[in-house]
Amino acid sequence: MGSEVNVKIIKPPIEKVTSGRIFRPSKAFMYKEMVKSVATAATIWVGVMISFVSFAYFLAFVEPEKYGNVQKIIADWFGPFNTWTIGLNLLWLIPAVVILPIYIRSIEYSVKAESGETMPEIYVKKGLFTITRKHVPFRTITNISSNAGLFDRLFGIGNVSIETAGYSGASQTGPEEKLEGITFYEEVRDFILKELRRFKAPYTLGTEVVYPKDEPVPRGPGLEDEMLITLREIRDLLRKQEDAKTV
Repeated sequence: MGSEVNVKIIKPPIEKVTSGRIFRPSKAFMYKEMVKSVATAATIWVGVMISFVSFAYFLAFVEPEKYGNVQKIIADWFGPFNTWTIGLNLLWLIPAVVILPIYIRSIEYSVKAESGETMPEIYVKKGLFTITRKHVPFRTITNISSNAGLFDRLFGIGNVSIETAGYSGASQTGPEEKLEGITFYEEVRDFILKELRRFKAPYTLGTEVVYPKDEPVPRGPGLEDEMLITLREIRDLLRKQEDAKTV
């Protein structure tokens, strides 16, 4: 009779993340971006070399009397083409490898307000020369998804994509915000989904107050999140008018 093996699943300290503390992309994200940069440079080099050889054969086919010796054309011009291609690749590859670690270390994420009674939100800070700080309130989120591409899976990381009502549209081709290069991306996605379903809890954003006793508007066929928000706002406005009349 075989002995039973107890398996303990150890998850990241997601409570430290969801409490509003700042967290950053994993170091594996930096390694992934560096590998992608080197792979891009190598792909460019291979593409240029294949194009050069193909062009040499094309010249030999079109003008065999003048360019009949393909081996000679390749031997004469392969060296200069190779040198120029490597040199041009290094012009962008070296700065990219130097700047990438600095840029990735400057990225900051937070998935809940750090203090006060403000509405839960997603905070993202990016940029070196031009720093962008974006706050995405949970109430504006219409879709959230997680994904891990081939390179992401190789490095054990993933991404969380966030779409909002004001950003999603025909002219937009991607999510409004993206939490990239995090190892516990599924836990972050699940936490945001859980918070999106907890709108009974009171929160304030500016002058808006949502009371815990308010029941959500029933979701019917064809009703979208924006319609629900509009109905709630109309309801709150009518209540304020009733309160003003009684006073």
